[in-house]
Formats: sequence, structure tokens, C-alpha cells
Amino acid sequence: MDGMAAQIAARPEVMDLRRETVEHPFGTIKQWMNQGAFLMRRLENVRGEFSLTALAYNIRRAITVVGVPGLIAAARV
Repeated sequence: MDGMAAQIAARPEVMDLRRETVEHPFGTIKQWMNQGAFLMRRLENVRGEFSLTALAYNIRRAITVVGVPGLIAAARV
């Protein structure tokens, strides 16, 4: 814990970058998709559950960014 605290103190911008890139998707998954806790047990099952959740999140983001016609066109290439 002390080593991690020292790393963060030496480079606080790393935590800012993490907040900008990682925290938003996880917050969105927890709030919009009602995925507060995993329903499955055991690491293998939890990985599968999270993979499906991440896939749903990514498809939703792709639809928001490029729209359904753009996503279909990209899938056909």
C-alpha cells in the first residue's frame, strides 16, 4: 500500500487519466445496466458475465457514435 501511495504521489496525473478513461464505463455499466454486483460465482463465470456486459456496453456505445446503419456497414466489411 505504501508503494502504491508513493507511485500516486510521484505521478498524480496517472489517476486523472484513469478517472477519465476507466471510471466512466464502469459507472455507466453499474448505473444504466443495473450491473451493481455479479450474479455468477467463480472467476471463470464472472469473467464470462463481465465479457457479455462489456460487449453490450461497446455495442451501445458504437450505436451512439456511428448509428445503427454505420454499425451494420462496418460489420459487413
